[in-house]
Amino acid sequence: MLLFLLAFACTNSDDDSSSTETDTVSAAVVGVNPDNFADGALATDITTVDCTLSNGTETQCYSITITGEPANHEIGPFCPSNISEGAESAGKWIESGTLYDLDGDFILALAEFYSDETWQLYEESTGDVNVTTTQEACEGAAKPDVEEQYQNHCVECALEYLADTTYTLEIPVTPTLASSANAIDTRGKIGVALSGVVFDPPAPTDAILAAHTIAAFDDCGGHVNPNTGYHYHAATGCSTEVEQDEHAPLIGYAMDGFGLYANAAEGGSEPTDLDDCRGHSDAVLGYHYHVAQAGENQFITCFSGEVVEAEDGGPPQ
Repeated sequence: MLLFLLAFACTNSDDDSSSTETDTVSAAVVGVNPDNFADGALATDITTVDCTLSNGTETQCYSITITGEPANHEIGPFCPSNISEGAESAGKWIESGTLYDLDGDFILALAEFYSDETWQLYEESTGDVNVTTTQEACEGAAKPDVEEQYQNHCVECALEYLADTTYTLEIPVTPTLASSANAIDTRGKIGVALSGVVFDPPAPTDAILAAHTIAAFDDCGGHVNPNTGYHYHAATGCSTEVEQDEHAPLIGYAMDGFGLYANAAEGGSEPTDLDDCRGHSDAVLGYHYHVAQAGENQFITCFSGEVVEAEDGGPPQ
């Protein structure tokens, strides 16, 4: 790990105003450590490339190509096949800060849950759940404008539908705090998990629900779409972790190079001094983030550091 001394300002999340409370903290800058990735998480060795950050700085970045398939856990299950099935045969759904078991009882109660009688994800006569079980159905349902025949479906896709599951990200070798936070673009990525999977921005649940569909997550907070393959929308504790002394474990790295740590240490609670991006600093780990709880449909809310500028001017990929 690269260690340097840095003094920077943190925003106190306990302050309800938009002003910034400044504390000067001497801390180490801790960047990506390639050795932290799980065996089997990387498709190729990590290399160093020239890159340009969002503030125009030319620097060095790690080019990280992941397998796109978790190295330490299985994918799925996602949708129950019948309303008689329990949580062991199904995945999860996120709503209003809560992670729900997407079991048969949940499918059965959707109309009441959302106060909308249009919901009907199962056949009355058999109890069978409407599930997208083919590539054509996956592609027709896993998009903002869900095709009519796939509305009122539980949506799941398979990695086998993708010709290539690998994914390459560029992350600064030395993280640099920005003068002001960088917004997260929903077309980009939040970061990379040590298990070899990307962390995605919030799932577009409003668009999903508008079509009366459920884009099911598995118990690890991930699912598959035909564009980016398997990716996480929640940290549920089953991806690769690197334990820390009296601190939440490291689970990955954000696109600005700062560490992504679990919400809290085992048996502990979320830190109370997180800034608006969900980051804070200490003298050992430097500036780093703590991801939101699994039901929040987000990991962090902005980038405190400079991210790599995409060649086409788009978001960090």
